[in-house]
Amino acid sequence: MDSKKKSDQICSRSPQGRSSSMCQCTAFQTKKSRSGGLTIFLSAISFAYFAKALTGSYLKSSITQIERRFELPSSLVGTMDGSFEIGNVLVITLVSFFGAQRHRGRLIGGGCLLMAAGTFLIALPHFIMARYTYDSAPSWTANASDSFFPCLQHGTGQKYAAKEPGCQRKFENSLWIFILFGNLLRGVGEAPIQPLGISYIDDYAAEDNAAFYIGCIQTAAVIGPIFGFLLGSLCASLFVDLGAVDLGAVTITPQDQQWVGAWWLGYLIAGVISVLATIPFWFLPKEQPKSEPRKNSSTPSEQSRFILEELRDQKVPQDPGQLLTMARDFMPSVKRLLGNPVFFLYLCGSVFQYNSLVGMVTYKPKYIEQQYGQTSSRTNFIIGIINVPAVALGIFLGGVIMKKFRIDVVGAAKLLLSSSVIGYVILLSLFGMGCERPSVAGLTVPYAGSSHIARFAECNVRCLCPLHQWDPVCGENGVTYYSACFARCLFTNGTGKAAVYTNCSCVAQPPLLSGGSSAVPGPCSRGRTCSRMFLYFVVVSVIASFTLSFGGTPGYILLLRCVHPELKSLALGIYTMAVRVLAGVPAPMYYGALIDSVCLKWGVRQRSTKGSCRLYNTDAFRSIYLGMTLALGAVFLGLSSAVLYILKKRCPTRGNSSPCNGCKSSALPSSLLRCGYRFQETRL
Repeated sequence: MDSKKKSDQICSRSPQGRSSSMCQCTAFQTKKSRSGGLTIFLSAISFAYFAKALTGSYLKSSITQIERRFELPSSLVGTMDGSFEIGNVLVITLVSFFGAQRHRGRLIGGGCLLMAAGTFLIALPHFIMARYTYDSAPSWTANASDSFFPCLQHGTGQKYAAKEPGCQRKFENSLWIFILFGNLLRGVGEAPIQPLGISYIDDYAAEDNAAFYIGCIQTAAVIGPIFGFLLGSLCASLFVDLGAVDLGAVTITPQDQQWVGAWWLGYLIAGVISVLATIPFWFLPKEQPKSEPRKNSSTPSEQSRFILEELRDQKVPQDPGQLLTMARDFMPSVKRLLGNPVFFLYLCGSVFQYNSLVGMVTYKPKYIEQQYGQTSSRTNFIIGIINVPAVALGIFLGGVIMKKFRIDVVGAAKLLLSSSVIGYVILLSLFGMGCERPSVAGLTVPYAGSSHIARFAECNVRCLCPLHQWDPVCGENGVTYYSACFARCLFTNGTGKAAVYTNCSCVAQPPLLSGGSSAVPGPCSRGRTCSRMFLYFVVVSVIASFTLSFGGTPGYILLLRCVHPELKSLALGIYTMAVRVLAGVPAPMYYGALIDSVCLKWGVRQRSTKGSCRLYNTDAFRSIYLGMTLALGAVFLGLSSAVLYILKKRCPTRGNSSPCNGCKSSALPSSLLRCGYRFQETRL
């Protein structure tokens, strides 16, 4: 018997005259115990959200590094990213349904432990692979003397020492399987956290505090990515073989497209954090003392509970030992949820919204790097320190406003729709904030003196340049070349980062083609105009992120208040499963495939296999990335409008009273009752 029932018995037996002080004392102790236990759980679940969000965001920040290290196209990396959702989907519905009757705290703790194991598994390939090698200027040998000439011409008798991938290299190219399975294991471990944690809070928190608590949890979930992207920024600035090679001998810089940061280091740190997150849940009780009974219709959030189907008599069994009975009632419970029009429409709309958001967030670092010429380290730093806090602030303020103004379900739907409309309109302006395509001879612009774009021109046709080499140099004319060989540079002064290539015939401007100019390692800068556009992009992106995230907490409240209290965990589980299967899994894949379609220069994984992309058509990249995001968002806005229409129709405002006003079946038109739905006051 819990403390509240004891309090009620004491109060009922106490003689008049002394019962008042005794009951007040007992009630105070009960309230204090309830508040303390729930606060500990709130802190623990918030840290678990932080841990899973940090690891997930770090994966997003390290996608570019993984692409380059394993020589993978974006579509395959998108599959690896989507494996998290696959693992989550495998167990989310069963965990949500059966876990609601079990010890939810320990299930969440076990999930955190699995997340940690998966995170460590992702980092494992680094300790198996050989040292990272990258394309560099070729070495030409002639007889007994060794000399270096970027461009070797036909008939010299010199030979290019080409390197072919051996058995070790072929074995390493398949080690990305560890990342895929590690991410899948992370998804399995994350499954109990969201549905069981949110339903636990909603079960034991006072009704007026539920929205605020959920807002706190969601804020912690967004603080995680701040540290995740900052960690990604730090690791991207460190060379992949940190501690194992002489960094002074590394001839590339973070600005180079072949640079690979210490991607593995962040996963080790994230794994340790996930282990720490599991500890508190093993010491929490199975249940908390419940709050006072919720009022019938005096609070807007109680007035917003509605839509109890005709199958109301088929309730979920309360005996945790009746697993067969629970399994038998599983499908009827799912049918009840999917037959709820508000839940179904909101679920469909969320699938489209999450497709747009998942695709946008997954490839945002790559988009910034390719569109504005930023390094991975700087890109992750900006996302973590500016963009993600705006999302956290939006989610938190959404919860505060829901609590302060005690907004009902109709108001939550209005907030969700209005914030989404404004956010997507702001994103629309990003179409005009792109940079011009980089000038790369033979890819985006013709060689000097030539009228058409081709890999070779008269100036370099006699050079024996490796066709698949990508070691870009920047000429005096502001044009980037595949390599010093393709620029037909005859000599070099210095080595590595300090090298200067001279007598570069392809760099010379007409009519001085017979002469030569110089070039330096690395691609050419995008210019001041592009830097200014990047600043505009950051500002607009922050405003759009804040606006879109503002509807996060109202959306959760809408989801929780439109279903029967006994089905909250299952509703969250189905909701999570749907967005995982139909958004989290496919979105990175088809976004990645579309992005791959605009690649201009591929790296080589093996003899004839495409590796990671070295250069994109930035105009087409912008159109695909932003166009797909806005198209999916438009469908979400249409379905959200339908949800709001149904809510306003079924909960009309009568006089000056609040919408729904109790949501009793007697207040509904007979046409709605014939549809098989009725409203009823609900109590927890």
